[in-house]
Amino acid sequence: MSPLVPIDIHPPKSGDGGGGVHPPEIGGGGGRDPGDGFPDYERRLQRARIGLICGMVSVSMLFIILTAVFFARQTSVVLDSQTHRYIRMWIPMVLPIHLLLWNTAILLCSSVTLEFARRQVARDMVLAPLRTIVGTGMEGRVRAPWLLMTTVLGITFLFGQWLAWTEFRGLGFRSSTAGPSPFFYVLTGAHAIHLTVGIVILLYAAMASLFHKAIEHKRIVVEVTRWYWHFMGVLWVYVFALLWFGQ
Repeated sequence: MSPLVPIDIHPPKSGDGGGGVHPPEIGGGGGRDPGDGFPDYERRLQRARIGLICGMVSVSMLFIILTAVFFARQTSVVLDSQTHRYIRMWIPMVLPIHLLLWNTAILLCSSVTLEFARRQVARDMVLAPLRTIVGTGMEGRVRAPWLLMTTVLGITFLFGQWLAWTEFRGLGFRSSTAGPSPFFYVLTGAHAIHLTVGIVILLYAAMASLFHKAIEHKRIVVEVTRWYWHFMGVLWVYVFALLWFGQ
């Protein structure tokens, strides 16, 4: 029987060039905790974009259906029992043009401020490691509240829409009036409801730091919301043009 040979057991090395076990990396991804690194950020952003596209398609289908009904009602005719002629039941409406134009300008300006907010969050994500280093001049930097400004502009737009509804009702056009009047309330109301969803998400993004969310999470929310917000802006221009056509 051969003699026993003693074997030395050394502790594993910690990444000093010898190919040992490396300590966990922070912010490097690699299948670790969600939101911990750039690869996982890209996957989460892609999933959020897919969900956004599905949502925008469903909203678009709703307004396409409303548009089809709008044109069907506009071109419909009835037979007059006295003259025995076909007459149109479409009653021309008077829009609060000045208010609607101001609301359009406010909503378009909010898209601009949201773009500034997106760039600011993207810059914060890149410079996040430097903010923890004292003496870099990054820890006390004053930033413009672009997200808050966008939210305020969105709320102002909704208030302007309420004023437009009030003026439209004062002109004698109510939701029960025949003709295009119900479409004014339905189209603008549906758009206002969907825009309110965007305002709630913007408020959440603005307060993400209070919920101790990572900067990557905030950037995903802002990136997705800005496309939804731009979509709401384009959709409002379409609704405004449709109502204008129906006067």
